[in-house]
Amino acid sequence: MPVSGIAESQLDATPPRELSEHCWRVLAVDDQPEVLASLQRLLRRRGFDLDCYTSPVKALEVLQSQSHSYDLVLLDVNMPEMSGLEVLPKAKELDGFLPVVMLTADDSAETAVSALKGGAFNYLIKPLDDPDAVAITLARAGHHCRLQRRTRDLEKKVSESERFETLVGSTPAMREVFGQISKLADSDVNVLIQGESGTGKELVARAIHDRSSRAQGPFVALNCGAIPEALIDSELFGHTRGAFTGATGARPGVFAEAHGGSLFLDEIGDVPLPVQLRLLRVLQEGEVRAVGGTGTRAIDVRVITATHVDLEKATASKQFRLDLYYRLNVVNLGLPALRARLDDVPLLAAHLLEKHATRLGRDEAVHFSVRAMEALCIYDWPGNVRELENAVQRALAMTAGSQIDLPALPRRITGGLVALTRNTLAASPGDIMPAQPATGPSFPDLAWTDEHGFSDAKRMALHEFERAYLQRLLERTNGNISEAARVAGIDRSNLKRVLSRLGLRDSGNS
Repeated sequence: MPVSGIAESQLDATPPRELSEHCWRVLAVDDQPEVLASLQRLLRRRGFDLDCYTSPVKALEVLQSQSHSYDLVLLDVNMPEMSGLEVLPKAKELDGFLPVVMLTADDSAETAVSALKGGAFNYLIKPLDDPDAVAITLARAGHHCRLQRRTRDLEKKVSESERFETLVGSTPAMREVFGQISKLADSDVNVLIQGESGTGKELVARAIHDRSSRAQGPFVALNCGAIPEALIDSELFGHTRGAFTGATGARPGVFAEAHGGSLFLDEIGDVPLPVQLRLLRVLQEGEVRAVGGTGTRAIDVRVITATHVDLEKATASKQFRLDLYYRLNVVNLGLPALRARLDDVPLLAAHLLEKHATRLGRDEAVHFSVRAMEALCIYDWPGNVRELENAVQRALAMTAGSQIDLPALPRRITGGLVALTRNTLAASPGDIMPAQPATGPSFPDLAWTDEHGFSDAKRMALHEFERAYLQRLLERTNGNISEAARVAGIDRSNLKRVLSRLGLRDSGNS
């Protein structure tokens, strides 16, 4: 039953905290009411809100209907109605994301091992002489729970509406790519994927393979641009023992390794012309001859290639064989650069942040500040998704807390936001806005700043200024974006992104 009959003198006189993202909700279970009262007294002032039960059976009933309401469970081991070690697996079965911290007076290794093997996040030894250490242990459990739930929610959202295999995106450009992959997966034709470096060509190739009838077969990838010319024959077609100096054993080659599946040849435009001829022969005849070998081996492989160069221009300049180009380019699939789908940046950044925070074992949930996300959204990303992933990893390494702000991002990324803010603030409002009455300007109205801290008030004021400035600017230029960008002194594409971010829509005039 809930502990409600404890004497008022036993409880902390501090009024209960209003719940917030920094207040941990705890389901505490112990058959001794005085222990629960002590826990309330110790932990309330440290940011924990406890729901206390002396009955483990009742606590399990609450978990069954309200497990999502709690950040962790604090569970005593020795209880007469049901042992905590018996309750533990039942609690984990109800909610596998909910961490359980065991509370025991038995400091033997056997009890600890049993608890950890049963899935406990950690355990505490009675008496609890160090309240701060207890709070740190429980806070770590709460951080872990929220991080796991955020990851689950993100993955659920992405998997349901914005993910296609391992690709992430919701813009029309990516929706079109997803549709093309679905169509290509049903056939067995060769595919040429074209796109800038870092756009995810290998991920697309793998998605085609995973959705095809060859999904149970191997997927083999080779970056042709990374292989020395002297070794590329061996990598592609294999070699026999003694075929050349250093060939101490036979090697099958990637065509043989991919037999029954798909072979992805990245940077196919870097393959030397002599090798292109031998590659064409393999594609035409469906068999491969190892370097130094006398016989051939039949292969059944779907070939997917990719390049960042314009192969049509390469064929015109005789740098790439026209007949091989036609053989590889049965279907051409173009990938958009990240700058062409900037609306995907917030989703991609959040996905990559969760991915690498989990990989690094970060205990607390991490997120980008408003300003940091704005900087990500107006940057052009010449390195595409690969550059974004590198920026996310750097930001995580440079941030110890839960919020990633501008200083954690590379200057090349934050420079656009700084310049945009400087140009916006430097523009003369008199050129755009009508003169204000002598009683003072009507913008910004800062009455609401009394309720906010300096940083939040500054951000909100800047947001309102940007919106009012650009609204007047569009009115003055009759919605002409090019003219508005000239007056404001910022790049046209950056202006369009800011308008989109602020929810302002231009009239379509150039």
